[in-house]
Amino acid sequence: MPARTRDCQPCCEGFFCPYGLTCMIPCPLGAYCPLAKLNKTTGVCDPYHYQLPPGKPNHTCGGADLWADVLSGSQLFCSAGSYCPTTTKKIPCSKGHYCRMGSTSEKKCFKLTSCDPNTANQNLHAYGVMLLAALGTLLVIIYNCSDQVLTTREKRQAKSREAAARSARETAQARERWKSAKDVAKKGAMGLQSQLSRTFSRKKSTRSEPMKILGKFGGGGGDNSLPPLGGGASQQSSSSSKAKKKEPSNLTKMMRQLEEDPDNNEGFNLEIGDKNMKKPKGKIMPGRVSAVMGPSGAGKTTFLSALAGKVTGCTMTGLILINGKVESLQSYKKIIGFVPQDDIVHGNLTVEENLWFSARCRLSADMSKPDKVLVVERVIESLGLQAVRDSIVGTVEKRGISGGQRKRVNVGIEMVMEPSLLILDEPTSGLDSASSTLLLKALRREALEGVNICMVVHQPSYSLYKMFDDFILLAKGGITVYHGPVKKVEEYFAGIGIHVPERVNPPDHYIDILEGIVKPNASTGVTHKNLPVRWMLHNNYPVPPDMQQSIDNIASASKDPNGTDPTDGTAEPSLAGELWQDVKYNVEVKRDNIQHSFLKSKDLSNRITPGVFRQYKYYLGRVGKQRLRESRIQVVDFLILLLAGACLGTLAKVSDETFGALGYSYTVIAVSLLCKIAALRSFTLDKLIYWRERASGMSSLAYFLSKDTIDHFSTIIKPLVYLSMFYFFNNPRSSFADNYIVLVCLVYCVTGIAYIFAIFLEPGPAQLWSVLLPVVLTLIANQEKRDEGMKFLSKLCYTKWALEAFVIANAERYSGVWLITRCGSLLKYGYDLRDWVLCLSILVLFGIGSRILAYFCMVTFQKK
Repeated sequence: MPARTRDCQPCCEGFFCPYGLTCMIPCPLGAYCPLAKLNKTTGVCDPYHYQLPPGKPNHTCGGADLWADVLSGSQLFCSAGSYCPTTTKKIPCSKGHYCRMGSTSEKKCFKLTSCDPNTANQNLHAYGVMLLAALGTLLVIIYNCSDQVLTTREKRQAKSREAAARSARETAQARERWKSAKDVAKKGAMGLQSQLSRTFSRKKSTRSEPMKILGKFGGGGGDNSLPPLGGGASQQSSSSSKAKKKEPSNLTKMMRQLEEDPDNNEGFNLEIGDKNMKKPKGKIMPGRVSAVMGPSGAGKTTFLSALAGKVTGCTMTGLILINGKVESLQSYKKIIGFVPQDDIVHGNLTVEENLWFSARCRLSADMSKPDKVLVVERVIESLGLQAVRDSIVGTVEKRGISGGQRKRVNVGIEMVMEPSLLILDEPTSGLDSASSTLLLKALRREALEGVNICMVVHQPSYSLYKMFDDFILLAKGGITVYHGPVKKVEEYFAGIGIHVPERVNPPDHYIDILEGIVKPNASTGVTHKNLPVRWMLHNNYPVPPDMQQSIDNIASASKDPNGTDPTDGTAEPSLAGELWQDVKYNVEVKRDNIQHSFLKSKDLSNRITPGVFRQYKYYLGRVGKQRLRESRIQVVDFLILLLAGACLGTLAKVSDETFGALGYSYTVIAVSLLCKIAALRSFTLDKLIYWRERASGMSSLAYFLSKDTIDHFSTIIKPLVYLSMFYFFNNPRSSFADNYIVLVCLVYCVTGIAYIFAIFLEPGPAQLWSVLLPVVLTLIANQEKRDEGMKFLSKLCYTKWALEAFVIANAERYSGVWLITRCGSLLKYGYDLRDWVLCLSILVLFGIGSRILAYFCMVTFQKK
């Protein structure tokens, strides 16, 4: 550096001299600082923009006068298409190389790219096309081969299941043969022992009491008077077999005991009710099929839901005795099957896959695979599903099996877990007579195995009606009219003066009476309103106070057959009273839901089902299979991302002044929106199925983790799909790897947020929030003038951290002459180059926190 002088001298080449300084400062790397030349026309020193002071002829043009950001002093920067190895030398870029603005050396272009002389950027479109072609080929292979892969896998699994079933049958046959051989050997030994005992007993008796022996055997001696060994064994075997045939089975003993002693402690002693239920009393016994019938609004579904312990937000009184003990039904949920009225099954799985998944997750963990295979095979055969076992159940968009077959699959999902109590809500609705008969026969076979079956049936045919063992008839309001054997129902109603006309189905006639369509004979004094009271009086049940008036009506009707039923008016509650009752009801509903979700009752079912890890494995296989069958939807998502990347990469070019902040802002919005919309499908479509599986005791954690694990495929692939277009059209200075890492963290974050929307909101509002949230948060994060409140609010926006990570990754590539521009731009937005890892960590923490919140919502908020 030249020595300082007192006289004004021009700035040397390669230096810049700001106004008012008495020293020269070297130009930074990437700058081009030649000596200026005076433009006599304008009086400006080119290529700079300063003028010589007027009236001072001793001043001449020198070096640069200013180093500032690119907007204020772009003349100091080495121009694009050239590189400046020193601050005084500028060389044009040669062919096959490219030179960005402020470059100190030329960079060689990649292969397959076109770089003409004086090129500022290399043309990377070829690599984008190659990556697009590779991803497209991969997706096409997955799309076209997914069905083949699943078919091949199913064939292998079918062979495995057949081998397991064959092994189980051979094992069972071997056990039977061994048992038979053991019985024969035991009987032979018993015969030999009997013969020897008789022989020695005879010899001993001969010595002590010879006269008695002679008199008893008629003078015959020796062993000739005894039957031969083989004959004795066969005779004893035949007698024992006859004894076995005459001896009743355990189930028969239990059924006889229940019929002879109705007050014993076997079965389910039911006494349950709320404000709409007048305490139905009776027993639902194992080995019997009970039918619950009644007019619309009688509370049939409420009755079964209360019996299964699935109702919340209402008051239940009475007791449910399980084998004579007061226990919570939640303690036995692993051995209780509940078939809902709607056919809640997986439409994108086959019939066998639906049944097999339920069997693996709900049967005992120590049960061998061959035994589970036999259970599934037995259910498929009993329900008549052999012809469609490998058929897709079907959805609204994709046609599958028939409605009757779908209904049987819905029942089979509960049958394969071998329940002790099976509750069904209108299993025959929508079925023809043949399908209903087939289903009832299958349930009858289950009852013969000792299963306790109770179902709601809506006006069955006479043949179906005769297949039931017990009949529960409810009036409107859920009040019991009859509860007892089917063979005694007509006898009871005939005793109170109600006779079923010829060629009329008895349950239809009784329901028509309860509906008020058919009027009983007036001479009997029976009306549809006093039938519940007559049942209470018939069984000596206490009559509730609000029904005491019906007793007087019965007495007055017996005296005056033409009398009418008086009705007592009830005062309507006030508006404030109704509002207060609604508030109390909503609070109780929330309390019941929380207790139902988090307060676990003790398991008394004595069945150890697979743990969380094994269920996670089963769920993972099921969800993966479903996603492969939905590959068309995945392909559409990828195509939309490709289109978005191409459009944004072309329109939002990287600006060196803002380090590509505008293009990255669009990227954050587009990727957030598209990935959220796609992630909503993970939980929105399966809510009903999840609620059913959770109520049966299956793991919610395994279900949630399996969904999230499969979505990691999209978390990894979707950034590649988007960057294959955006990066090669936009061509930022940051590396492809840096952009990919930021996008992976961003997709992981927004996927977790989408889980919350999908679980907590309905599909319509969830999609609306998924669209609005990234736009609003990006606007908040990009506010230039922000007070302390806005700064704090922006730190809560995931878009702020994603945008900062993108900008930092790009700004790190700017150095030398770009330092002032970089410092000013980062300071303007409040970014720090050292916070790149922090930004990624916060995005990941956002994703983890949102998943925890989504899981909490999933196990807390249930269907209304």
